[in-house]
Amino acid sequence: MANVTFSSPAMKKDLTVYAVAGDCRTLLSVAKEHKVPINFECENGECGSCQVQVVVLANKQPMGMHLTEKEKTVLKLAGKITQQQIEDAEVNDLPPPWRLACQYIVRDEDILVKF
Repeated sequence: MANVTFSSPAMKKDLTVYAVAGDCRTLLSVAKEHKVPINFECENGECGSCQVQVVVLANKQPMGMHLTEKEKTVLKLAGKITQQQIEDAEVNDLPPPWRLACQYIVRDEDILVKF
């Protein structure tokens, strides 16, 4: 199980929900299930409207998770990630702080999602 805490000025207070690790659900689907108001339009990684900042809440190396090609393109064009962060994700398994909620698969680690 993973604790996912959503934090946004659009919400009255932070909301922490449990997500089952390994069920291959996206962060956006978890947010929608719990009525968290993350913006989204296309739900397939092309528009970039669901950009979120993900912070791992553990004192250990974050679990590496690949960036989809759509994420690399959209987030780089938006100025949210750099080429160096893309390379660090691919080579060193260091995830960048910004992700697309529709592409991010929840893993077995507690995270804070800011949007």
